Amino acid sequence: MDLKQVIIAHKAGDSDSRRWAEKCARQLESRNCRVLLGPSGPKDNPYPVFLSSVTERIDLALVLGGDGTALAAARHLAADGIPILAVNIGGTLGFLTESIEMFSDTERVWDRLSEDRYAVQRRMMLSATVFDGDRRDAEPQSDRFLALNDMCVKPASADRMITSILEMEIDGEVVDQYQGDGLIVSTPTGSTCYNVSANGPIVHSGMEAIAVTPICPLSLASRPIILPSGCVVSIWPLGDYELNTKLWTDGVMATSIWPGQRVDVRMADCQAKFIILRENYSYYHTLREKLQWAGARIQYSNNHRN
Repeated sequence: MDLKQVIIAHKAGDSDSRRWAEKCARQLESRNCRVLLGPSGPKDNPYPVFLSSVTERIDLALVLGGDGTALAAARHLAADGIPILAVNIGGTLGFLTESIEMFSDTERVWDRLSEDRYAVQRRMMLSATVFDGDRRDAEPQSDRFLALNDMCVKPASADRMITSILEMEIDGEVVDQYQGDGLIVSTPTGSTCYNVSANGPIVHSGMEAIAVTPICPLSLASRPIILPSGCVVSIWPLGDYELNTKLWTDGVMATSIWPGQRVDVRMADCQAKFIILRENYSYYHTLREKLQWAGARIQYSNNHRN
């Protein structure tokens, strides 16, 4: 990898993340690399400025924060194929990030990247667009939204908790109507986030599949379903007289969905590319450690395997 132009995004409001970002910027600049640096958070989005201010290829995005910071980077950078090195500084779980211990010797990290001594993990993403009516050739009524974890259709109100009624089609065929708190359409990466909290299935991140999970449905017959990645999931809000239904991408509100509109969710035509520095990376170890399964909580001897 050539390190000629790098963007560095640090978690907004986190002093440790900012300090590491400034340190990395100085080191990269001493290697004749152009660096664009800025905070990333709910009220800070540096990526449009980064992307519009460069004329040459961006070689790397260094993202310092937690999973939320990494998700924001993926949503804005995946379409341009920019590899992301996400490091857990100021984060909590860190499903998508490298540990700070792996990153502590930053000069060695730059050497490894320059010498191509790393792996790239490609992760499926979702795209969503809002349409008017039932005409399949209709013009979209919204931008295209991307998500690495999930698309969620659910109501939002400052006054009360609202029950939604949503109709789901798969490839144009009505499958079910859900009454409850909403619907989650998840990637395998996002299956261990909101999806699993709603009793959805865990799907290996190396797969290409779509999981649809109802949130607190009022019927025991409403169950999660896993679909092939080529399917198009269409969701219609029904009975939304107060105009509360929203589309959320990775937990961030994207747009409103009005009565008579539908949102189509499908596999995106781009993938998020995450750089892996760990030589012994294991998806199952990540599950044990981050979800605190028994293998991570109980220490015992493995002598019975010898």
